[in-house]
Amino acid sequence: MVGDVYNIFMIKIGIVGGIGSGKSFIAKLFNSPVFNADKEVNYLYKNSKNCFTKLKNQIPKFVKSFPISKKELIAAINYNNLNLKKISSIVHPLVRKKMNTFLRKNKKNKIVVLDVPLLVENKLYKKDHILVFVSSKKSKVIKRLKKRKNYNANILKKLKENQFMLSKKRKLAKYIVDNNYSPNIMKKKINILKKTILNERNST
Repeated sequence: MVGDVYNIFMIKIGIVGGIGSGKSFIAKLFNSPVFNADKEVNYLYKNSKNCFTKLKNQIPKFVKSFPISKKELIAAINYNNLNLKKISSIVHPLVRKKMNTFLRKNKKNKIVVLDVPLLVENKLYKKDHILVFVSSKKSKVIKRLKKRKNYNANILKKLKENQFMLSKKRKLAKYIVDNNYSPNIMKKKINILKKTILNERNST
């Protein structure tokens, strides 16, 4: 269990929000160790033969060579929704292990930030986590998404279907961050939020 591996006094901030809302950008602004699930997934695709073998066994029509190609996975997801579930069932447990390792390595830090898109959906969210919901205008979200290297509207739609409704995540969050301002303004906003979180913890 995740809860068994970290310091109970550590402040664990979970960043949640919609795809393209700017969660990773906000996570970095806390200036604390960040566990970025997307980066870990990319690392697995490029370096984990264990991950490759499992995916090849599940979707051999699409995963054919190592390192794993994102284009192959996109083709698999486009083919049917079942393939997305197969990929998730293999990748998510491996990411969970990586997250446990991250928490162990950073147990002496006062604050860690969890940038995990499916933090709530995959039941990685614990009662002692402080959830921060990142909100952003639809026009800004679309602009960010179109800048992504592997932008695919159909894939994004399927990924969204795999997530909880934003209203539910927003309701679970203790803090709401409006990510519609310049980087400098957002940096100031997150510095204030970080101080608020630390002060609240120190007062308990």
